[in-house]
Amino acid sequence: GMEVTRQVGQLCRSVASVAAEYGVGWDTVWSAVTFWGTPLVDDPRRVGRVRALGVDEHGFLAATPTHSTIYATTLVDLDRRRVIDLVKGRNAATLRRWLAGRSERWRKGVRVVALDLTDTYRSGLSPHLVHAKKVADPFHVVRVANRMLDGVRRRVQQETLGHRGRKADPLYRVRKLLVKGDERLDDKGREKLMAALRVGDPGDEVLGAWLAKEAVRSVYLVDDPTVAAALLDGVIEGCKTDDVPEIRTMGTTLARWRTEILNHHRTGGASNGPTEGQNFCAKQVKRAGRGFKRFSHYRLRVLLYAGGVTWPRPIRAPKITSSIPH
Repeated sequence: GMEVTRQVGQLCRSVASVAAEYGVGWDTVWSAVTFWGTPLVDDPRRVGRVRALGVDEHGFLAATPTHSTIYATTLVDLDRRRVIDLVKGRNAATLRRWLAGRSERWRKGVRVVALDLTDTYRSGLSPHLVHAKKVADPFHVVRVANRMLDGVRRRVQQETLGHRGRKADPLYRVRKLLVKGDERLDDKGREKLMAALRVGDPGDEVLGAWLAKEAVRSVYLVDDPTVAAALLDGVIEGCKTDDVPEIRTMGTTLARWRTEILNHHRTGGASNGPTEGQNFCAKQVKRAGRGFKRFSHYRLRVLLYAGGVTWPRPIRAPKITSSIPH
């Protein structure tokens, strides 16, 4: 039973393939996984104390004609890079309820929480983790800037050409170069980008959005919190007074998350990178299982695969030796 559980959980194999290998039915294998795997997942030593907590969402079930997309909240130990738990839903009440189920001692041990730029999770941390430093994940901050830039590009494209982007349109041809970091552009790429802006951006709105995006990225190119604060304040002030509405909206967002953005520097570079990595592990489980309908099955398999379970040593078959008579 434990070896079957290891095949499905630790090695992320499909239940059907393991059942075929052992010559038993699907239900027999899954019953063994539930029986042997649940105690491993519920072992309190698996989680232990957590100093830095990552919170993020990912899709559990895609939308169908009968229901919208169903999401799951992933909670990750950022230091150990393991999934603590999976909770169905992505609202503040879901997170608040999960935190209420932890002990007071455990909650006090959490000093840092990394999350994306949604008020849902930020409000869900209250009242249980108000003492923890909340860190806005750098990836999500830069993504806000990239989406702003892409929004300006699409609007200018529509206003100047009267249609959505097409293959030969100047701005559409450089849509990937626009969101690429400036330091990663070679001379050829930069020349192509500037030529497209001269032709397709008569009001310099896309150029302004590109400069604003690069200004946001510059905040993460320094390590000193004081310098980062000065750069971010300059970005916010410039965005709020800009003529482009999308840039002003981004400035408002950055101002609302100023403390959380700067906490990345104040906490030695905390981010939700490990959480994104564990979300990838969850996707691997979904691929292996060819999708899931029951969230309890999905949760168990993800925790067995990426939850830091302590597996017992596999039982090795005895080595048979024989002496050859002389």
